[in-house]
Amino acid sequence: MKRRSVKTAGVSAQDRLADSERGARNVVKVGSDFYVLASALASRRVSRVLANGQSFAVFDVGGDILDYPLEALGFFHRDTRYLSRFELRIHESTPYFLNSYLSDDNAQLRVNLTNPDLSANGRAINLPRDLIQMERSWVLADATLVHRLRVRNYAGIRLEIPLEFFLGADFADIFEVRGIERKRRGKMLPPELGKDSVRFSYEGLDGVRRFTEVAFDTTPHALRGDRAAFVVNVDRDQTADLEMRIAGGSEPEVGRGRSMPLAEFDSALAGRRSKIEESQTAWARLSSGNDLFDSLLTRSQADLTSLISHTADVTFMMAGIPWFATLFGRDSIITTLSVLPFNPAVAEHTLRALAKMQGSRIDETREEQPGKIVHEIRAGEMAATGEVPFGRYYGSIDSTPLFLWLLGRCVATTGNLAFAEELWPNAERALEWIDRWGDRDGDGYVEYINKTPRGLANQGWKDSFDAISHANGELASPPIALAEVQGYVYAAYVSIADVATRLGHSEVASRLSERAAALRKKFSRDFWLEPERTIALALDGEKQPCRVMASNAAHCLATGLLDADQAAALSQRLLGDEMFSGWGIRTLSTNERRYNPMSYHNGSVWPHDNAIAAMGLAQYGNRAGALRILEGLFDAAVHLETASLPELFCGFPREPRLGPVPYPVACYPQAWSAASVFMILQALLGLEVMGFERRVSINSPTIPPWLEWLRIEDLKVGDSSVSLFPRRAGDGDVVTEVFERRGSVTVQVKRS
Repeated sequence: MKRRSVKTAGVSAQDRLADSERGARNVVKVGSDFYVLASALASRRVSRVLANGQSFAVFDVGGDILDYPLEALGFFHRDTRYLSRFELRIHESTPYFLNSYLSDDNAQLRVNLTNPDLSANGRAINLPRDLIQMERSWVLADATLVHRLRVRNYAGIRLEIPLEFFLGADFADIFEVRGIERKRRGKMLPPELGKDSVRFSYEGLDGVRRFTEVAFDTTPHALRGDRAAFVVNVDRDQTADLEMRIAGGSEPEVGRGRSMPLAEFDSALAGRRSKIEESQTAWARLSSGNDLFDSLLTRSQADLTSLISHTADVTFMMAGIPWFATLFGRDSIITTLSVLPFNPAVAEHTLRALAKMQGSRIDETREEQPGKIVHEIRAGEMAATGEVPFGRYYGSIDSTPLFLWLLGRCVATTGNLAFAEELWPNAERALEWIDRWGDRDGDGYVEYINKTPRGLANQGWKDSFDAISHANGELASPPIALAEVQGYVYAAYVSIADVATRLGHSEVASRLSERAAALRKKFSRDFWLEPERTIALALDGEKQPCRVMASNAAHCLATGLLDADQAAALSQRLLGDEMFSGWGIRTLSTNERRYNPMSYHNGSVWPHDNAIAAMGLAQYGNRAGALRILEGLFDAAVHLETASLPELFCGFPREPRLGPVPYPVACYPQAWSAASVFMILQALLGLEVMGFERRVSINSPTIPPWLEWLRIEDLKVGDSSVSLFPRRAGDGDVVTEVFERRGSVTVQVKRS
């Protein structure tokens, strides 16, 4: 998905070689202004993340924020890092790490530390290790980070414990953290010291004054702009607490400091948990008879909840932490499509947000056209000054048909005709964009060409500079018609035709149905590669097929674009060793020239990509293949010890006793990865919610042999709801029981 690169032309082999290494920064030239630079240190670091909408904090495993500018450690809000250093020391030494973990609801980070062997004034050890417990707790409440340090004395005597916190705020734009070197920056102002607080300020090139305030509930023993020192007196077997609050923002968004009561942490945690619980009412509740799978469901839902942004006028699903904590057309749509039956409200909110930002004019600097759905929204300094083009950027070819597909599916699922009426003008403009701008040459395919030198060269979900190529490795020339995009257009026509019929626009419905049929026929002629028994990755600017086996073809299964014979042949290749690593389907076959299991898009494994493939396999009757994908991804989540799934991992083949290989700069949590398990469950159960009919359809359900039962509670069906209990029967079949019903709901179970 992500904005790793922009330029495709003129990238030589020499350009792609490493040309320098400065400190921990390993630089590889890929002809890109927006490549994410991978830190060698970051690849070895375990991090912990708290997220709350467009605010998030990334810590090392010990709860510190270390001062490494090119690592995504820090406290961020709306694309700016407001805290770049927050390190704890005891008697000038780093504490020993014991353990750390996030609560199941992602509300709290807890860390346990202890003292190392401590000495003073050059003397022998005067305090052996493991006598002081330090429990650190963090919570992110709105745009405020609250920290509590609880110190417990096990030494048997009263102790005076010297503690220090090293502080820093660099106000780096998220694109700076990703590695873009700026020609100039704004002005850092001298820290302002209060009795129990430090205030950092920065005047940006965009004319905005940003600030960070660190306030302590106890007056420090000594306070400087970069350090707060305390001496904590603790009796034997007693505890002492220190609490602090970090607030960041821009004036007058957040006012100056206020007094901070001792119970601030407990209050902040209670408030955060209250908001999380309130948001859970929009979700159906899923649980299972397997503890590890239950943990995957719980953490995935918690990740998604933490990535929902609530602003003054819109609510939407964001993409992921740390690089994409904002609205992304493609990511937000696929995520909400994945969880649609289980949380239709977030789909409606996201569709409204995207409709509000729909293109209204021709602006080639941000690739905007009337009716086009936005790709990316940014709020940082570099977007405001134009140093990056992503303030409001429309450079994706698939967001608009995906918007239509989601809209059609959302209306069918909810039975909300008023919502369909509300967004119908946006649907009409999006359809017009497909005709006028998406298919500029009138060949019946939606294709892209980058019109601005600073935009994205590849504008599908695989947007790396080298993601679209021919079998000989040569990069495809634009304009490029991606296979999966034609599938999205087909699904858009079919689903919006149904909406048009319900709204009484029969002529529109008829026209869309005709276009869908014509596209299906034309696609089979131009994209199907009979010798290879697969779909071409794309058609290039000369209308020549890219004869490459890639996972993009699986999206055409999910959208129903293929006939049964083509689907069977493609399914066989997707599940063969060249594509299926054992953990999931690779983005590119091992037989292809550009295959690299460590690349971003040419051989890695993406959970959302696999979920779409599983949906496609199931739609054509191959539930065994969908089950194989679920088992691979589930095993990967267990081995990665992340509880939910990261953005991607490497595509190395599965080996006994070895887990999947992590990708160094993968986002985590990542919305569409967290949502992938919910899409796969829909595929396995053949689950469809039909709001207008107040009916739930379960078609030939399958669940893994290691999963005795699933429980789906409060599944919303129009203005009613139902609770379902699919379980394995003695003969291995799946029986679905209804154990609670509110309103008039019919549950229809079909068997193959």
